[in-house]
Amino acid sequence: MIDPALLRDQPELVKRSQESRGVPVETVDGALAADRARRAAITSFEELRAAQNAHGKKVAQAPKAEKAALVAEAKQLSEQVKAAQHLVTEAEDAATAAMSQIENIVLDGVPAGGEEDFITLRTHGEPPVFDFTPRDHLELGELLGAIDMERGTKVSGSRFYFLTGIGARLEIALMNLGLDRALQAGFTPIIPPTLVRPEVMQGTGFLGKHAAEVYHLDDQDLYLVGTSEVPLAGYHMGEILDLGRGPKRYAGWSTCYRSEAGSYGKDTRGIIRVHQFNKLEMFVYTTPEAAETEHLRLVELQERMLQDLGLSYRVIDVAAGDLGSSAARKYDVEAWVPTQDAYRELTSTSNCTTYQARRLDIRYRPAVEEGAAPAKTTPVATLNGTLATTRWIVALLETHQRADGSVAVPEVLRPYLGGLDVLEPVE
Repeated sequence: MIDPALLRDQPELVKRSQESRGVPVETVDGALAADRARRAAITSFEELRAAQNAHGKKVAQAPKAEKAALVAEAKQLSEQVKAAQHLVTEAEDAATAAMSQIENIVLDGVPAGGEEDFITLRTHGEPPVFDFTPRDHLELGELLGAIDMERGTKVSGSRFYFLTGIGARLEIALMNLGLDRALQAGFTPIIPPTLVRPEVMQGTGFLGKHAAEVYHLDDQDLYLVGTSEVPLAGYHMGEILDLGRGPKRYAGWSTCYRSEAGSYGKDTRGIIRVHQFNKLEMFVYTTPEAAETEHLRLVELQERMLQDLGLSYRVIDVAAGDLGSSAARKYDVEAWVPTQDAYRELTSTSNCTTYQARRLDIRYRPAVEEGAAPAKTTPVATLNGTLATTRWIVALLETHQRADGSVAVPEVLRPYLGGLDVLEPVE
């Protein structure tokens, strides 16, 4: 959630942010009213508690003849305190619900609008030109014995697949390359659980407008994660972190699950939009002041990966209406997919400022000058970004294909494939 003080002190700023996202600004007025009701309920409760405590002392000191009447008054006060406490609970629940309708405040410069209103920041490389009719990634994957959609559908239904032979090796190679790069950049590798409790899924912001894309196990009340961002955000839930030696950086390797609700008819061919995939996700806890610099560092790591894999791409500044509720800014890196004659997202990286940390109660204690009193704890900033995922196979196969259906292996991947430099069609 956003800082309640910001809501009270700068409601117009919050309204502008909501408006740029395409969210009704009335949510801000509703949250302000709920916050006022919550504070009024707390004040009333505290006044009654004070009166109850004062009355208790009066009863203890009263003469025996007066005690019966005073005890009766005490009982009445006790009932009033209980009722006021109940009203506080109701008001706090209502305020939490109202505040949850306020999405993270977008940062200055983020374009307003929806999915098509992004700004292209830069492009890298020229889209490949072929002297033959290029095959799409699924046709190539079938020629190479790398992708088996037919059996994936037979076993699990639509949008499932098998990666077989060189396809399985290629994904593992990509993930290991990403992991090595993450280690070099100071990230701690983590293999997280892929089932999380509701409070973790809610805290990261995935039970808002994207809730329909999340798988839920009703009997256990657990959620399957669509990214290891979720368990990594929950990793330090309820903790006070020591950021005195710099940010905490993690690289989570996990299987991810998405129902892709609302995407029927889109990208039904191949492995672009599927229900299950693997991903290496970077996740960072840092100070709010360092968050924007850290964000650019994550983008740099992503771009370096795509450059070394020989992929043409563009970096876009995602419009406010296309951001997740937790993101204050998101950059997508989209690779050129030749047979679609279009750029398609391979990575994204989001600066969530303190939004997730407030919901998950993750704080740090700012440094102070020697001899000064310790500073109050304050929410950390969180960031996330993809460093490798199954979808990259799409751009790799199509970009580096040859007329005979073989695919050249980028030099950077060859050590992870036993020195293999060309993927050859199977017999």
